[in-house]
Amino acid sequence: MVAEHSPSKKLFNVTLRVWRQPDAKSPGKFVDYPAKDVNPDMSFLELLDVVNDNLTRQGEEPIAFAHDCREGICGTCSCTINGKPHGPGKGIATCQTYMRSFKDGDLILVEPFRAKAFVVQKDLMTDRSAFDQIQQAGGFISVRTGAAPDANSIPVPKEDADLAMDAAQCIGCGACVAACKNASAMLFVAAKVSQFALLPQGQPERERRVLAMVAKMDELGFGNCTNQYECSAVCPKLISHDFIARLNREYIRAVVKTKFTPFSSAAGGAG
Repeated sequence: MVAEHSPSKKLFNVTLRVWRQPDAKSPGKFVDYPAKDVNPDMSFLELLDVVNDNLTRQGEEPIAFAHDCREGICGTCSCTINGKPHGPGKGIATCQTYMRSFKDGDLILVEPFRAKAFVVQKDLMTDRSAFDQIQQAGGFISVRTGAAPDANSIPVPKEDADLAMDAAQCIGCGACVAACKNASAMLFVAAKVSQFALLPQGQPERERRVLAMVAKMDELGFGNCTNQYECSAVCPKLISHDFIARLNREYIRAVVKTKFTPFSSAAGGAG
């Protein structure tokens, strides 16, 4: 649903300079699209909807972009707006960016998340299944967790529980990778490793998990972390880069421990 116009709201005009690319193997280019009478209460994705409606009426190919919940929960939307993943806001996803963040006459540059591991499929859509592969390598637990009341039978220090919940907020959008000059996935992997390592239920696979997920991350072509912290700056869930330090500690711990215990990346499974 597009925001309704109120007489008290001043409409304005902007120009979208959008990356258009027909498929992964074809070259792309920026194309300008004027957007007139923009309601400041529109979300950025609603503006793309309006532009696409106009393109469809003109018999042109609409702009392909990823979206789903439009509530900042699913991590599907993935636009880089004026050089910043998810746009000018802090702690919000693309779908939560509103046009009141812009002003009349603005030229807004819109492009996909760019990284070696995130192949552009079409226009603003990228293949982020690399994150799924990292998750499948170790982001799971094998123990039975029981029903909800059973959780109370396992005491967990509040500090650990709070940190685990902070890490678990990661929605896997990929903004951290898109913002990093090295296209590092360290913040994503750190969040997924930490949310389990901090809890009793995550202990059985603790060493295997971090070794397998880091190995898969490297295999898929993500870069190394050089502590610039662009990742946490654009994270829509404000996940702290402190988790990267925790990931490094977990990795060193696992390497030392598995020196004396055989490790196989094929061991275990999600069931």
